[in-house]
Amino acid sequence: MRIDHFLSNAHGKFAFSAADKPALQIEPGTGETIGFETTEAMYVEIYEGRLRHRKDAKVNPVTGPVYVRGAEVGDALRVEIVDIALIERGWSIYLPSAGALSERMDAPFARPIAIIDGMAHLTERYAAPIRPMIGCIGTAPATGANSTLMPSYATGGNMDLTDAAPGNVVYLPVEVPGAYLSIGDFHAIMARGESSFVAIETQGTAVVRVDVVKNMPLRAPRIETPHEWCFVGIGDPIQTSIRRGYEDCFDFMVSQGITREDAYVLMSAEVHSELGGPTGSRTPDVLHPYVPRGAVSVHRLPKAILAAHR
Repeated sequence: MRIDHFLSNAHGKFAFSAADKPALQIEPGTGETIGFETTEAMYVEIYEGRLRHRKDAKVNPVTGPVYVRGAEVGDALRVEIVDIALIERGWSIYLPSAGALSERMDAPFARPIAIIDGMAHLTERYAAPIRPMIGCIGTAPATGANSTLMPSYATGGNMDLTDAAPGNVVYLPVEVPGAYLSIGDFHAIMARGESSFVAIETQGTAVVRVDVVKNMPLRAPRIETPHEWCFVGIGDPIQTSIRRGYEDCFDFMVSQGITREDAYVLMSAEVHSELGGPTGSRTPDVLHPYVPRGAVSVHRLPKAILAAHR
């Protein structure tokens, strides 16, 4: 498809920060597309045995940042994911002490995964349709720099949400003028919850359109699909993530004219919740053990509920 502005993986960064020089400045709402390319370099290095020391580990680069003219503090960035084009290979990686299966795994490994005609060949006997998604998407924080690995932040980051996929829209808080949007960490396919701390990681190009929603303060990112609103909870411990996501969903329903009592009843019956990526450690180190804290939670509000109450 047509890409109006292409950012190669040469613009890769390892932080979300307004101190970085923008790779591109755009006007919002023009309909123009931006292509963000990622890289598979680290997975190749692990596979070839060239990544052995923590000082060599450069993990989860994001491409950007993009300065969005007119985006101000208190606004939201509206990022429509138009397409994600992948190369014909992905990677499954085991990293020491990472993920819920660390007690069942032995030595680190990297397995190349062929992607052929829209199918990811996970084993010699089993292939699954790819479901491309963006693992890491966010804007710059008000001060300092945020990690592209962990934890996740109010402004986004490595959330690993399967709904950050073509056809959907991601809303991100704006904490600095221009927002400074960066995108990276593409997955060919990922099970929700990301048990192993990695998905089928791959290189590709995400094509998006960007707009600004004025005066839309958000506590955390939000995703709109054709049929649902997805409210993201980010906190430490995980109970805080869950509560915040539920609260944001409840407040949104009330803001749409649903009574508090009706919202309570409807959420009890129809708002489903699940874990996103387990990206909560505050001391990330991909080659050595770390202790995870918190997690990302997702809370799903069917749009049919809103339509019924209009």
